[in-house]
Amino acid sequence: MYQFSYADIQTDSVADARDRERQLLSRSIDMLIKAGEAGANTSEAIAALNFTNRVWTSLLDDLGNPENALPKELRANLISIGLWILREGEDLRQGRTDSFEGLIEVSQIIRDGIQ
Repeated sequence: MYQFSYADIQTDSVADARDRERQLLSRSIDMLIKAGEAGANTSEAIAALNFTNRVWTSLLDDLGNPENALPKELRANLISIGLWILREGEDLRQGRTDSFEGLIEVSQIIRDGIQ
């Protein structure tokens, strides 16, 4: 019978968490692209912005946790980006902007940087 070492399990769980983060960001990006094509005042936009808000709120909670293993400076940078994404989403909801491009591009950069 094979016994898993703690290090193996911990590495797998970190890899699994990163994979889930990539998947959530990919889904958010896909939804934002469709929302951009449909327009800012559509049900697609509402769904995309709500989903993106939930994803980033969850990521921000994790990044703000003192037990998060990422370097402090990286966490601070990601928190700043996450707050920008939430503000940009709110600007779209409020009609202060109608472009999804920034949200899409920044989300793609973050997703592609997750290793």
